[in-house]
Amino acid sequence: MRTRWPLAAGLAAGVALDALLGDPRRGHPVAAFGRAAAALEARDYADSRPRGAAHAAACVLAAAAPAALLHRRTRARPPVEVAAVALTVWAVTGARSLHHEAERIMVSLAGDDIRAAREALPSLCGRDPGGLDAAQITRAVIESVAENTSDAIVAPLLWGAVAGLPGLAAYRAVNTLDAMVGHRSPRYLRFGWASARLDDAALREAIIAICNEFAAYGWRRVRAALRQQGMVANRKRIRRLMRAYGLQPNIRPH
Repeated sequence: MRTRWPLAAGLAAGVALDALLGDPRRGHPVAAFGRAAAALEARDYADSRPRGAAHAAACVLAAAAPAALLHRRTRARPPVEVAAVALTVWAVTGARSLHHEAERIMVSLAGDDIRAAREALPSLCGRDPGGLDAAQITRAVIESVAENTSDAIVAPLLWGAVAGLPGLAAYRAVNTLDAMVGHRSPRYLRFGWASARLDDAALREAIIAICNEFAAYGWRRVRAALRQQGMVANRKRIRRLMRAYGLQPNIRPH
């Protein structure tokens, strides 16, 4: 069984890189993906769900395929895998930038500079700041930080833990497409439908996969304990052990 420590170490190192350095100032991979997706949209746009689904599939595949190839090339070389995962996490997460933009707005509000706060708000969310007062700007900042914490920090790391480099790249592509075409405007109501549905499903599926991993790990602990104690795997004994390990006793053994 292949060890998973390079992936875990790479995820942790990528989080540290983002905290220390923030987003790359030039040549940001997510920005480059956005430009490529916009260029493709200019060629393949049509007011239809099938065309939008094809657009989403092509963009996600373009991001995931190189990541899958890199994953195959690095999985036998742990130091290289750690570096590749760390750099990818650094590219697809944005905790430091999110903190910086939110803090910039809150400093303006603390100094009663409502004009500066309004000017800075579009860097954090797409809401029109023109008629917003201090309380409304504060609410918009809190909502945007909460949403972006999920989209740009938690969800990429979950997908990285579940699927490694391909998961990191594919999720960020899906989330970027949702931001570009997934909103309910007349232009994107049909074309952006597939991108929006993909983004809705991505976080849910990552959480399910993580829960399944924990459940499988818990069941392996139960079976190992049974083997160590030389016990017959009957249901009552398994339930007692599962309670001892803090697991749900209604899980049926196979």
